[in-house]
Amino acid sequence: MGDLDHLFENNKKWAKGLLDGEPEFFSKLSKQQNPKYLWIGCADSRVPANQIVDLPPGEVFVHRNIANMVVHTDFNCLSVMQYAVEVLNIDHIIVCGHYGCGGIASAMGSDDHGLIDNWLRHIKDVERFNVDELRGLSEQEQLNRLCELNVVEQVTNVCNTTIVRDARRAGENLSVHGWIYDIGNGILKDLQQTSK
Repeated sequence: MGDLDHLFENNKKWAKGLLDGEPEFFSKLSKQQNPKYLWIGCADSRVPANQIVDLPPGEVFVHRNIANMVVHTDFNCLSVMQYAVEVLNIDHIIVCGHYGCGGIASAMGSDDHGLIDNWLRHIKDVERFNVDELRGLSEQEQLNRLCELNVVEQVTNVCNTTIVRDARRAGENLSVHGWIYDIGNGILKDLQQTSK
């Protein structure tokens, strides 16, 4: 038995469970993709987009990377956004961070991490922009607040892309939201960063 055989078994159980509840589930799913939401989230394995909002496959278009970043030179993220906005005609872009983010924690430190330090540099900039607000907080409070501030910054970055600006100029109904997820209790929090 291979090391990953259990994953194939899990897949069969999962598919069977869906078909038991709705025999036409996969035939319907294979014929359409019409999500109304683009989720830009962290790659952390504890933050699964569809499960957090209890939506089935096909309902959320997802892009994930370390610390839910939207960097203007990241053509992967920008391509996902463009496809979601221009082809799928999504209505909402959700940037969702999470408390206890390892990427944020690493950016707060001074240790060298190799290649990823280039990515984390963007988070260090967010920390620098907000140094006065973070000063005086405990280490845990700083981490939690920087997780929130990073989401706020990424919402701004999304809104400043040519993709979103062009869609809005064309009169598209497109909202951008900033949320944070608490791994400790499973609850989402709206950071009140909605941009319409």
